[in-house]
Amino acid sequence: MENEKAARNKKIKHAVMIIFLALLFVAFIFPFIMVIINVFKVKADITANPLALIGKHGFTLENFPNAVNKMKFFHSFGNSLIITICATIGTIFLSAMTAYLIVRNDWKANKILFVLMIASMVIPFQVLMVPLVSLYGGIFGVLNSRITLILMHIGFSLSMATFMFHGSIHTNVPISLEEAATIDGCNKWQIFCQIVFPILKPTIATVAIIDAMAFWNDYLLPSLVLGRKELYTIPIATKVFYGTYSTDTGLIMAALLLAMLPILLLYLFLQRYIVEGITAGAVK
Repeated sequence: MENEKAARNKKIKHAVMIIFLALLFVAFIFPFIMVIINVFKVKADITANPLALIGKHGFTLENFPNAVNKMKFFHSFGNSLIITICATIGTIFLSAMTAYLIVRNDWKANKILFVLMIASMVIPFQVLMVPLVSLYGGIFGVLNSRITLILMHIGFSLSMATFMFHGSIHTNVPISLEEAATIDGCNKWQIFCQIVFPILKPTIATVAIIDAMAFWNDYLLPSLVLGRKELYTIPIATKVFYGTYSTDTGLIMAALLLAMLPILLLYLFLQRYIVEGITAGAVK
């Protein structure tokens, strides 16, 4: 009798947990659902009833070509793609090499550097906005450049990525592998590229998703660095839909959906590496 009561209570707790998680999932996914619903409606229907599945004027695909033409989507998409790919690759390689140097060399300078990098993570970007624009724009005059934005992205994301790679190398890369490679005649560069770096695939995938999403969706830093329209990324290009007295919501929804697709595809491609890293750590 007691066993049946315990089993019943366990099922009730499990059902309550499932319901709670389902409600939480709906709360998180609701904005995305609203974008999907309203992207196929005209502006008047969105304003009148944004929760309706189909507006009074019916189903429309006009928002997509209009958004593409008005914001020069493909040009902005190319800028975002170049900046995101270059900044993500640069962050991964530089942070992985920095973390490897810190982990494998017990120097006092390395410890101080690592502490400073961790401390820099708590500094809000808003504190650096004015000095950043004044220094690089007013004194050096290097703003309005994709290269400048890429280097700034790498600089601001390097500390977090180094911290993640530091833990991964310290935990998952045994020193015996590197010693065996040294006996076989490998130098430090070969050991890092051919042995250490491939082992870090789960961490690489995690850093790639986090940083690529941050770079792709960033509005504040590109708006400070890029002043010419031909250099606009997708988040900055969407401001053409916001007028002084009115906002074309349908075009904004279409632009947001088009902007989300590359990040969703990247996550679907890399998620298996993240799962492999989580399960490997659990087994260990």
